[in-house]
Amino acid sequence: MTPEETVRAYYDALRAGEALAPFFVESPETVKVGIEERLVGYAEVARGLREQTRTTEDWTVESRDLHVVEREGGAAVADEVALSWYDTEGFRERSFETRWSGTLLPTDDGWAFAGMHVSAATDLDR
Repeated sequence: MTPEETVRAYYDALRAGEALAPFFVESPETVKVGIEERLVGYAEVARGLREQTRTTEDWTVESRDLHVVEREGGAAVADEVALSWYDTEGFRERSFETRWSGTLLPTDDGWAFAGMHVSAATDLDR
């Protein structure tokens, strides 16, 4: 799988409510920054993603401008993504226009995120 295919597979897994931790490098240096949290280390990233999957459903993920650059054993990604989901604990829909960036590293099985950063350009919270 290429780095771009990996990013698109991550989006598909998010929509489907599948496990997301396998998309990350198993390292204490792995970092995932989301709209409302900062997770450091694979164990913390995996825990946070499990909790996200447990407390959300009905994800919409619309990639609008994916760019992937592969260089010297790594890849950089950037995208603009419209996100929405249903928060099963807050009983409300959440929607954001987001900006994604990240770094992927090659693994035995393809590629995985060493770092991911998602920020909200505009809060369309409903």
